[in-house]
Amino acid sequence: MRRRSVLLAAVPVGLVSLAACGDDKSASSKASAAPSASASSVPPPKIVDGPLPAITAGTKFDEKPTVAKGTGDPSKNLAVKTVIAGSGKPVAENDFIQANYLGQIWSTAKVFDQSYDRSPLVMQLAQGSIIDGWRYALAGRKVGSRVLMAVPPTWGYGTSGNSQAGIKGTDTLVFVVDVLDSFNSKSSSTGKEVAQSDAALPKVGTNTDGKAPSIDIPKADPPKKLVSNYVLEGDGAEVQAAQTILCQFEGVVWDSGKTFEQTYSTGRLSQFSVEQMQEVVKGLAQGITGKKVGSRVMIVVPPDLAYGNNPPSGGVVKKGSTLVFSVDILAAM
Repeated sequence: MRRRSVLLAAVPVGLVSLAACGDDKSASSKASAAPSASASSVPPPKIVDGPLPAITAGTKFDEKPTVAKGTGDPSKNLAVKTVIAGSGKPVAENDFIQANYLGQIWSTAKVFDQSYDRSPLVMQLAQGSIIDGWRYALAGRKVGSRVLMAVPPTWGYGTSGNSQAGIKGTDTLVFVVDVLDSFNSKSSSTGKEVAQSDAALPKVGTNTDGKAPSIDIPKADPPKKLVSNYVLEGDGAEVQAAQTILCQFEGVVWDSGKTFEQTYSTGRLSQFSVEQMQEVVKGLAQGITGKKVGSRVMIVVPPDLAYGNNPPSGGVVKKGSTLVFSVDILAAM
């Protein structure tokens, strides 16, 4: 079983609500990448340069680090230092980032969590989705950067701590974060264009500007079996059935060409578990599995792998509808 990072807030992963989809007008309220949260009860921190413990081994970018124990008392403010400056795009609050990290306790150097031996974490720098220390420390840092920070309880786990991770309510936490990539509502797949030569299948646009690609459906009967083809082929790892993906997508009905759900005009991305999507639109989950991260995929889902004779009420999906998806697979974890 994939271990859940202790960094993530105790809120459910934001699943696109395909089971309740209606028409495109309702998509903006359903394609949320993360749940909304109430206003923070703590003020933004003052960001200072230190003190910070030294990284004593694993000093290269994306190399598992070893960090010394903190000396003396940590700052009551948020201490942040860019150890390695990246040259990529700057990260903004509410962006998703893909990162490797190590977290330990200031006073003992006990490591309570790290991703280097697993896989990079994909998370949103948004209130309610991640600890506040990360939100403030990483905003404005560039992709390709290694960031060292010391997070006091106020912007970590508060006075309650995190007993599961062995963190007390008085513990200052030290993190090393390697920012591998970032994504927002303007992100698109950037893979290599693949020929779409089958006239009996929909043709999907190849634009990479973050806008919705066109989906042109032929005047023909839909295929009886699942189809999953590359439009843009990325060079990332293949998506596994146990993973969660971050994506842009649009879904249309074959017969009418009407959009029933999409992310492109909502200002949000979609993040969902492939396993959980098996319970919603099985064909979508199957069509994504095995495809490379960084790709745009065209998926045709026959009724028996979609909603069959039980479509969501009040929407453009009818009994026996064949669905067509264009999915930009931005990241997987």
